[in-house]
Amino acid sequence: MHPSFFGMEQTLHPYFRLATDWIPDWLLSMAVLVLALLFAWFLHHIVFRLLTRIVAERDLFWRSLVSRNRRPLRLGLVVLMLVPAVSIAPLTDQQGEIIRHLLLLAFILLLGWMARAALHIWLTIYLRRFKLDAEDNLLARKHVTQSRILERVAAILIVAFTLSAALMSFPAVRQYGVSLMASAGVAGIVLGLALQPLLKNLFAGIQLAITQPIRIDDALIVEGEWGKVEEITATYVVVKLWDWRRMILPLGYFIETPFQNWTREGSALIGTVMIYLDYTVPVESVRRKVEEIAANSPLWDRQVVNVAVTDFRENVMEIRILVSAADGGRTFDLRCEMREKLIDYIQRDYPNALPKVRAQSPDGQELRNAALAESSGRVVQG
Repeated sequence: MHPSFFGMEQTLHPYFRLATDWIPDWLLSMAVLVLALLFAWFLHHIVFRLLTRIVAERDLFWRSLVSRNRRPLRLGLVVLMLVPAVSIAPLTDQQGEIIRHLLLLAFILLLGWMARAALHIWLTIYLRRFKLDAEDNLLARKHVTQSRILERVAAILIVAFTLSAALMSFPAVRQYGVSLMASAGVAGIVLGLALQPLLKNLFAGIQLAITQPIRIDDALIVEGEWGKVEEITATYVVVKLWDWRRMILPLGYFIETPFQNWTREGSALIGTVMIYLDYTVPVESVRRKVEEIAANSPLWDRQVVNVAVTDFRENVMEIRILVSAADGGRTFDLRCEMREKLIDYIQRDYPNALPKVRAQSPDGQELRNAALAESSGRVVQG
């Protein structure tokens, strides 16, 4: 047996040592490791059932943490059982060192795995209290956006620390990393320039999570297009445009470039309808009709309705109509409805109020002569 058998090789019965002398070391080592794996599998079954019963009456976080970490728990028990098994098995120094290194890498992976799972579970439970499909979802959008961005940043940090710890377990890589950071030479400058876009977006994501100029489901005007924020990742933002196209923008865009946010402090908006009518139209009748259309529309939020003459042109007067709705989509639909019903009303009740161009002489004779000359010219040409 291997001399590191817990210092008990001198106390073993001589017949047991004779029985193991004819067994090859590789076969005995394999048997020890397989037994350790089987014992770890059996122990995992017992421990997992015990933990499930313990947390059965606890809150949702602990129940989800146990259920989601079933595989990491199995990996942890395998590592725990293989550590003494490697010491017992008759392995060479090189074989033992390789297996111990693999177990160390598995342990580092286990810690990162469990940290990532715990972060995801906590965030999922936390966000359950907020509903994005609610009528007033400003608070929900604020928390969901902030949590999603910070989750992705934290996930990147967990992966980075896990990979760093795994690489530091290799002496050659550790020495190279230390010398590279200590030298701060050309390689460090090149690496910094190469990572500049990634680091820029990473810090932009943290800034977005804190200041929140945009949130999930915000209505934006970006690059002359209207759309809603569909997804915010660690490096870019997905905006779903009104015609279902997706615009992908880096996080830094929303820090450096001006844009319109229609739902920054609330989703209600005031829509504008401009109409140009003849001076003969009675403005008060138009005002009453606008109020009637708004009152009968399910899109109006009962907040703002206004009719005002805002300008006089050479041939028409400019009338501005303001109506409000709960969000940008309803506001757009309400403006369209207002245009359609208002023009139908004017065509039916005040057809002469539609814009026209006047041409008039004192007695009208000049116009009649011009019309007759034009018609007789067409006859001669025909």
